[in-house]
Amino acid sequence: MEILRTENLVKTYGNGENTFNAVDGISLSVNKGEFVAIVGASGSGKSTLMHLIGGVDRPTSGKIFIDGHEINTMNNDKLAIFRRRQIGIVYQFYNLIPILTAEENITLPWDLDGRATDSNRLDEILNSLGIAEKRKNLPNELSGGQQQRISIARALINNPAILLADEPTGNLDSKATDDIVSILKMTNRSFNQTILMITHNLEIAKEADRIIHIQDGKIFEEV
Repeated sequence: MEILRTENLVKTYGNGENTFNAVDGISLSVNKGEFVAIVGASGSGKSTLMHLIGGVDRPTSGKIFIDGHEINTMNNDKLAIFRRRQIGIVYQFYNLIPILTAEENITLPWDLDGRATDSNRLDEILNSLGIAEKRKNLPNELSGGQQQRISIARALINNPAILLADEPTGNLDSKATDDIVSILKMTNRSFNQTILMITHNLEIAKEADRIIHIQDGKIFEEV
């Protein structure tokens, strides 16, 4: 079952002679339960593509469908709600709120939605990611790898249609990198979680089911 589709997606920056397409006519499809890596050099357009799919930025033209919903036609309020409920995003620098505990950071999407805490779901995520004993710690009391696990847990808490990981290991040492990649693979297998991961590291990309290479804003190879 298709969970993500983009159709002739374009993102243009600049004016006049300085106009360029950071994303230049990208069409792709991702099925439910797939783990897909997007690789490319700096400036290739991979992060811009991720921002468009994640609803963080708007395309100049083209369409984006997530779980059958055309997100590029949503107004800002509707898109914000959809993004919070259906799109999990993991960034390189964790983006945790320093005054909240690990548990409070993870359940923040529920708090923003006015939803009660689902203790069973929270415990399942904490135990699966090996961070149950850190639930009451503040971010500054955790290692980088532990903070990224909290970030992944927050992204997973709503059982999103798709998890977007933007250079999720870019700020970690080699051991923590291996741990985070293993966790992403585990969530893909155990929860049938669809994952779209951006990385410049081809060795990490090889852990995915499929690799999409981007250059100059275009897809030039899929393996």
